[in-house]
Amino acid sequence: MAHDPEYMLYNDRLSPSKFADVTDEEMYWKVRTEVILRNTGELPIEIVGPDAERLLNKVFARDVSKVRVGRCSYQFACYHDGGMINDGVMLRLTEDRFWMAQADGDLLNWYRAHAVNDDGTAMDVQVFDPNVWVSQVQGPRSLELLEAVIDGPMPEKFNYFDMTKVTIAGQAVVIGRSGFTNELGWEFYMTPDIDHAAVGDRIMSVGAAFGVIITGAGVFRARRIEAGLLNAGSDFDETTTPFAAGLGDFVDFDKGDFIGRTALLDADRSCRTWGMRTAHGVAQVGDTITIDGRLVGSVRATAWSPYLQCGVSIVRMHSAQHGPSTEVSVETVDGGTASAVLCTMPFYDEERLIPRGKLVDIPEAC
Repeated sequence: MAHDPEYMLYNDRLSPSKFADVTDEEMYWKVRTEVILRNTGELPIEIVGPDAERLLNKVFARDVSKVRVGRCSYQFACYHDGGMINDGVMLRLTEDRFWMAQADGDLLNWYRAHAVNDDGTAMDVQVFDPNVWVSQVQGPRSLELLEAVIDGPMPEKFNYFDMTKVTIAGQAVVIGRSGFTNELGWEFYMTPDIDHAAVGDRIMSVGAAFGVIITGAGVFRARRIEAGLLNAGSDFDETTTPFAAGLGDFVDFDKGDFIGRTALLDADRSCRTWGMRTAHGVAQVGDTITIDGRLVGSVRATAWSPYLQCGVSIVRMHSAQHGPSTEVSVETVDGGTASAVLCTMPFYDEERLIPRGKLVDIPEAC
């Protein structure tokens, strides 16, 4: 089989985790200097009907009414106690039709359980899996490749977190300016009625001139950590509030009631989630961060950064007093111990200019 892939189960779907013909470091430099194609595994759930916006405003902490038709929005849901459930990118297709492309986990039944009015009657809304599959094209040459593969001219308006429809190889696809790499890029959403293979073949054949390769999950392992993009279930979970996860700015108390609002009003507003640089080695995931032998935090995600030439991690500290510039010790994957220092995220490109196309320098290792 081409590439000799290994698969993982994500959202009850098979998604490629790695390929025999490309290493994690090769994938990393491809997405940072050229362009890659990857199936993401995110699961779009459709919410449609006159009460769709009202249901989503009930479930999500951000104000859905502020999202215009033709725009995407990062959203997350909380339990009643303020703990986080899941997150993803929401697309507003029409005034009353949305796709929420969620991370691994269940939100479909959460929507359905809360699709009721205050008097107990059902909201006028449908919630279902539309069997849409998401893939992403990422890297500094991704928009050049988009212009080359679409059948017509480039969309007149396609800014960061915009969405629109284009035709690729005669197939109508929805595309959005987002991705889980924090590089310049776009994602495309394939409905069941289109020829998926035709779209993929067109991207790969035209993309050969741009250096495109197909990649697995390893392409974003270090890159998304550098960018501070959190992974549901590991970097945050039901025990983590948005404030502790560093996502407090996305909580909109002014929009009115939503699930978890009461608990979050009284919650500690301190952030306990930070980046961590390990100069000599890669930190071991788990309760491995200490100060003077005392356990002070856990490593939630970890990788080697080919660009920064150090280990990079997303960590959750036990106390808010341990923030950026705190020096710690951490166990490493080779069984040793190394010194490390906490930092803010993103590790670089603090203003997120790269995915907006405003920083186009091709990087080399530091």
